[in-house]
Amino acid sequence: MTETAYAKINLALHVRGRREDGYHELETLFAFVDDGDRLSASPAPADTLTTHGEFAGGIEDPFGNIVAKALSALPRGKGWVVELEKRLPVAAGLGGGSADAGAVFRMVERTHGLPDDWQARAARLGADVPACVLSTTCIGTGTGTELIPVDNDLAGAPVLLVNPRVALTTGPVFKAWDGLDRGAMPGGFVRTIALEGRNDLEAPAIAICPVIADVLAALRGTDSFLARMSGSGATCFALYDNEAQLQAAAEKLAKSHPGWWQMAGKLR
Repeated sequence: MTETAYAKINLALHVRGRREDGYHELETLFAFVDDGDRLSASPAPADTLTTHGEFAGGIEDPFGNIVAKALSALPRGKGWVVELEKRLPVAAGLGGGSADAGAVFRMVERTHGLPDDWQARAARLGADVPACVLSTTCIGTGTGTELIPVDNDLAGAPVLLVNPRVALTTGPVFKAWDGLDRGAMPGGFVRTIALEGRNDLEAPAIAICPVIADVLAALRGTDSFLARMSGSGATCFALYDNEAQLQAAAEKLAKSHPGWWQMAGKLR
């Protein structure tokens, strides 16, 4: 079996407050790019996991990571040999580990079906995992685990992901949030929510990692109709009306910032 772990982006991310359990109350618009990490699996006497790819070195403990935990979270009968090609940067706001776990859930669904409580099992692995299992545009509330369908009028939109090759862990960014509730995420179709929404973690992320502002400025200097940071950073994305605009932007940034990582694709 093979499965793509689709890159997750937050078209909007409104932080509404700190919860007593230490998490934050969120309203977010999840979307997914048609590219990402790649996983393959085949039957074996016991579970094994091997990793390779550009960002495999960012996984400190391959046997204790979220893929291994996802394998343990679901009944499958015998074991699997799993190979993970890590093509997404780690600690980048793209839900890379959560997307990998989501891909495992989809492979289990294909071969054995998922248990009725799969969403709860996914949520125990991470707040983004339930959305990453579905890998379709949706609204997340609570900590991001409560999912609501949404009319997606941006499906197929060209998208460019750019990361300055700086890892940025989620915890410090949320901790640096100023605690101000700037209002609810707007309603309507996906394009409206994206254009009228915001990412409340941009400012604290830039305070910790100033190069994010450079990435956003570079993307906003192209023909995009929206450029924003994803999640807690440091990856930013830009959306375009057509492929020609995307290709021109990708080439422009590759020349001006050759060290930055890029991935181009379309919204699912």
